[in-house]
Amino acid sequence: MSTTQTVGVAILVGVALLLLMTAVSYNRFVRQRNLVAESWRQIDVELVRRHDLVPQLVAVVQGYAAHERALFERVAAARNQAVAPSASVAAQAADEAQLTSGLRHLLALAEAYPVLRADRLFRDLHHQLVDTEDRIAAARRFYNGNVRALNTRVESIPSSLVAAMGGFARAEYFLTDEADLRTVVPVGLR
Repeated sequence: MSTTQTVGVAILVGVALLLLMTAVSYNRFVRQRNLVAESWRQIDVELVRRHDLVPQLVAVVQGYAAHERALFERVAAARNQAVAPSASVAAQAADEAQLTSGLRHLLALAEAYPVLRADRLFRDLHHQLVDTEDRIAAARRFYNGNVRALNTRVESIPSSLVAAMGGFARAEYFLTDEADLRTVVPVGLR
């Protein structure tokens, strides 16, 4: 074999390896993108469950605290906004943060009514809501971990080159309003 043939074979092998590495990287992006989408669907299932619990919880509390109409309307409006399709993960997160804030105020209001806290239906709904919130938090952690992995690949070299060629973009994190979660809701009647 001549030197020219050896160089040609080496170039051909190099191009083949580059194409193989590009295909492997592209397939990893596809898997990660699908994993992010799947983990978002898990969050969505829990959010739907939460959205279904809210009207029931509001109805039970409303029976005991009928004069808190503004709070009930705010929670209902926040729920309706959260149920509506959002343009992005960030928009959905903002809608869910509003609903969370309303729910926190609603549950704080319940603290002012010992008879309500003793009501079995309220306790069951409250327990289901707490369980759902825990499941949402777990699903959010799983989703954000998948987003982190995808975003790291999109931004890392040489994967960023494959991402640009394949049209893969960064995904949005599903963030909560941490400041609102740390705010203590006053207990008592207004």
